[in-house]
Amino acid sequence: MPAKHISLEQAAELISDDQVVSVSSSSGLGCPDAVLKALGARYEESGSPQRITTIHPIAAGDMYGIAGIDHIAQEGLLKRVIAGSLPSGPSSMPSPKIWQMIYANEVEAYNIPSGLLFHMHREAAAKRPGVLTKVGMDTYLDPLISGGRMNAQTNEDIVTRVEFDGEEWLYLKSIRVDVAIIRGTTADERGNIAMEDEGGYLGVYDQALAARNNGGIVIAQVKRIVAAGSIPPQQVRVPGVLVDYIVEDADQMQTTQTQYDPAISGSIRRPTNTFELVDWGPEKVIARRAAMELRKGEAVNLGFGISAQVPRILLEEGRAEDVTWVIEQGAVGGIPLLGFQFGCAANAQAIVPSPDQFTYFQGGGFDRSMLSFMQIDRHGNVNVSRLAARPHVTAGVGGFVDITAHARNIVFSGYFTAGGLKISLEDGQVSIIKEGKARKFVPDVEQISFSGKRAIEQKQNITYITERCVIRLLDEGLTVTEIAPGIDLERDVLGQADIELAVSKDLKLMDLRLFNPNPMNLEL
Repeated sequence: MPAKHISLEQAAELISDDQVVSVSSSSGLGCPDAVLKALGARYEESGSPQRITTIHPIAAGDMYGIAGIDHIAQEGLLKRVIAGSLPSGPSSMPSPKIWQMIYANEVEAYNIPSGLLFHMHREAAAKRPGVLTKVGMDTYLDPLISGGRMNAQTNEDIVTRVEFDGEEWLYLKSIRVDVAIIRGTTADERGNIAMEDEGGYLGVYDQALAARNNGGIVIAQVKRIVAAGSIPPQQVRVPGVLVDYIVEDADQMQTTQTQYDPAISGSIRRPTNTFELVDWGPEKVIARRAAMELRKGEAVNLGFGISAQVPRILLEEGRAEDVTWVIEQGAVGGIPLLGFQFGCAANAQAIVPSPDQFTYFQGGGFDRSMLSFMQIDRHGNVNVSRLAARPHVTAGVGGFVDITAHARNIVFSGYFTAGGLKISLEDGQVSIIKEGKARKFVPDVEQISFSGKRAIEQKQNITYITERCVIRLLDEGLTVTEIAPGIDLERDVLGQADIELAVSKDLKLMDLRLFNPNPMNLEL
């Protein structure tokens, strides 16, 4: 039967008590926000539905909780949330509602890596038992540590360790999906969904399959509805045979605070001189040093934070075409964007579905990953996903665990300390005006998002870059290999770490060009 065109209020009425609802989103990108808002309004008015479980493979809403899960973050409505990441924002702003519920133990909450969540949908769609993987072993996801649980309210083990073919694996059981809420740009009268204005396809097809093949329903939010046969078949991302209901939202935004940018969807190519470059300061020094790790011709994954500035460094140096950026939302090539548009790229060469991109990442097919860090410990473990004192400023792991599990080369970038750090860059020298109150090199990270132990075992090449030094993870431990001009090794590096750092016998100065605001004449 053709998909039925219904109102937002009717869509909200389709969800019943105790159902499992899979929601497509990545921050503000691809979020069916109007449907979620209508569902939240229905619960406020009627008290229904109750005790639903929601699954959000990449993100459950944008930064600051402006869109997404915060519409339905209401006690009684939500029983459990399983998410790759959650809304985050600066500590100066109120916590998103979902975080308030997690703090108060009002909802069960799991943080599962995004790629694994997408692949759990594929397994559910094919009626296979689940995902067998080594992704996440020896991290917080491992049931020997916390099994992905986010608070004391969360007790069920949804990740287990099993033995198969003489090896230990993590096993994530398939989850039956009752309702999939997805988003596209255009639907025809038969329910075929195109995504011509979207910045990523995410996992809409897999989520729709998981619901359809398990007897559930699929609700698609779109910007417009056209006559049957209007959409060229090669542009259909979700065929109408999988879609039950269509909801129209003519005001649907491309991403949070972006009505529509045709360069994001690949309809035009944006001139390179229109991209904002990185302002002079310590972050630029770190991003520049990270850029020096790149090799010409590489395919490089990129994460949020300081690392996201590296493409702008290459752009300024006339090297934008020297590497191909690959990001988890699906873009290949182009210039990854920042802020609320993060996850999108302008001028991409291709956009692939996120589950396929994560297969590429999990198998280590790319050359290098550039990511950020919040804490690093004596074992080389990295925490990007949880700080007890400020949990809502972190979004969770997203695709970080999928990406780092088998990456051959990883560059982690960040400041050496945090909390009030003030740095001066004058005359090619780095001066610490005020040291940060929070140490980032600690005996044990609060949450293991990346395992240094496994990195050593797998012979991964791991580099940590800060504004004052470069550190490598070697067999003998964390080793300082480069130091910035003006920095005192004992006072500013070894004395500001709560762990012992080895010092390379070949310790050298960081490249002096890094500390001059003029272009570096960088060559990869």
